[in-house]
Amino acid sequence: MKKNTTLQSVIGLIIAFGFASLPISRWINEFANTMHLVAYEVIWWILIVALLLYVRFVEHRPFSSIGFRPINVKDIFMAVLTGVIIVAGLAGIYYVLLPALHLNEDQQVNQLISTPFWWRLISVIRAAVGEEIIFRGYGIERLQELTSSRTMAGFISWAIFTLDHVGPWAWSHIFLAGFGGLILTILYLWRRKLWVNIIAHFIVDGAAVLLA
Repeated sequence: MKKNTTLQSVIGLIIAFGFASLPISRWINEFANTMHLVAYEVIWWILIVALLLYVRFVEHRPFSSIGFRPINVKDIFMAVLTGVIIVAGLAGIYYVLLPALHLNEDQQVNQLISTPFWWRLISVIRAAVGEEIIFRGYGIERLQELTSSRTMAGFISWAIFTLDHVGPWAWSHIFLAGFGGLILTILYLWRRKLWVNIIAHFIVDGAAVLLA
């Protein structure tokens, strides 16, 4: 990699991972009222758009460099299948493993599903699009370029993704985020198509948040 390209990637990763790791939900008291819910989503969408603009106009790269590549029917099938597998695995963790460890996330779940459906839909779309762009598309692609290791890139991105989900929830969520993030990371390393991950992620969060 050229020195300038390396620096741009490092800065981009600091922006993406750094912002995603900030306790934004706590800072703005996300669940205080509808305006706070909207403000939280606006902040995240600004980051997503900013990262895409960074790729296009600072790095001067196409969006295919972060995984936005065409998909086919097989890809869609794999996305749906992966989503179903993750949902099944998360259900096992939530209803079997957590109770066995005397842990639960009922308070956080109840708080989430008590919000308006339209906000939950926007949130699910944002999480599917934004988190896949940050942690899988941009994160893995740029980390692999910097480390020359797809395994290392996947591991670092997965670890940050998992830990970032602990803050808004609780340490018990490390099992759920860790499992889901691991499968989504493997899916991206296998298919290398971001839309596949976005579809799978939407199915997972949709089943958990929209169908509750």
